[in-house]
Amino acid sequence: MVVVAACDGDMWTAAGAGAGRRLSELRASAAVLGVARVEHLGYADSGAGPVLYDDPPGRQRFARADLAEAAERLAGLIRQERADVLLSYDREGGYRHPDHIKVHQVGARAAQLVESVRVLEATVPRELVTMAFRPATMLRLITRYDPGELHAGFTPRAAITHRIDVRRYAAQKQAALAAHRSQVRSRGRAARLMRLLVRLPTPVFAMLLGREWFAEPGRAPENVRSDILDPA
Repeated sequence: MVVVAACDGDMWTAAGAGAGRRLSELRASAAVLGVARVEHLGYADSGAGPVLYDDPPGRQRFARADLAEAAERLAGLIRQERADVLLSYDREGGYRHPDHIKVHQVGARAAQLVESVRVLEATVPRELVTMAFRPATMLRLITRYDPGELHAGFTPRAAITHRIDVRRYAAQKQAALAAHRSQVRSRGRAARLMRLLVRLPTPVFAMLLGREWFAEPGRAPENVRSDILDPA
């Protein structure tokens, strides 16, 4: 398995000027999960707010990236790895982060270039997000999120094609989250939630985050599958 990062998670650092902390954390997280390597497409973070800031020196924000160029970079890696499955984001980019939406677009275009690869879009049932949003905000586990965007994001349960039980890997998943130290220690919108999750007893963590969901474009969702590698 190879993880391809579109951007480096750094909003401001110039290329070659100490950039790479978030990528280093991603590589540490990936190692916990047994990922072979992490590839970076070379773009800078675009930020989650309404303002798209100027590009940092020597880098381009991913939201501004040329779609065809970024897709060809990704397609090259897919061909190199002879990958069978590409995991991407859903159409809404989860909670509608502009970089996540661009990942969806680039992944869809790359799959057109490499027709042999299947695309599964990582998501969460929209109904589950809506149900959890109010208590999470009341407890201030998440802040400064637009409820309208969250309620319109992610994927309706009826469109989900794969539900994967990952409870047996709860300890690794929790450790992988903890490896993103700068996010856990930050004052970001979901930092309190991150800190709570990495400190939970593993059985409780498994109960809360022991399933993952995907939508496969073009596949009928009548029978939800439990194996992303099963093409049937």
